[in-house]
Amino acid sequence: MWHMSELKSQLRADMTAAMKAKDKLRLATLRMLLAAIQNAEVAGAQARELSDAEVIVVLQKEAKKRSESAEVYTQAGRGELAANEHAEARIIDEYLPTQLSDAEVADVADTAIARVAEELGERPGMRQMGQVMKVATGIAKGKADGSRLSAAVKARL
Repeated sequence: MWHMSELKSQLRADMTAAMKAKDKLRLATLRMLLAAIQNAEVAGAQARELSDAEVIVVLQKEAKKRSESAEVYTQAGRGELAANEHAEARIIDEYLPTQLSDAEVADVADTAIARVAEELGERPGMRQMGQVMKVATGIAKGKADGSRLSAAVKARL
């Protein structure tokens, strides 16, 4: 039961390598990611190991935080801080599944709508957006940001 997610093991191994290589940015980023995973593991009523899929969700949240911070820094004219956030985001991206293209996101939306239509016996409308999103999110498996998925689904409902 207590087997570590492969992704988490990879992060740990890469952190050790970054330490040896004296790669300060990568080391700091990986330490921060492992801390975020650790926080997620102890967040519930009972501490537990996260699955790879759950680790990916944590990494996506961290990547999103980086891009939001970078945007704020850019607007504030703090280019060096923004560059650092972008650099961290690029490191995090290395551990995330390859994101779907817009065409693939459109396919996911179409497939999800078709599945919900089958369940309902009619084409879903905006009122079934939640049902369609649930199916779409399942199909995308972390390879597309929720906002991209919902935009594609909305455009089709």
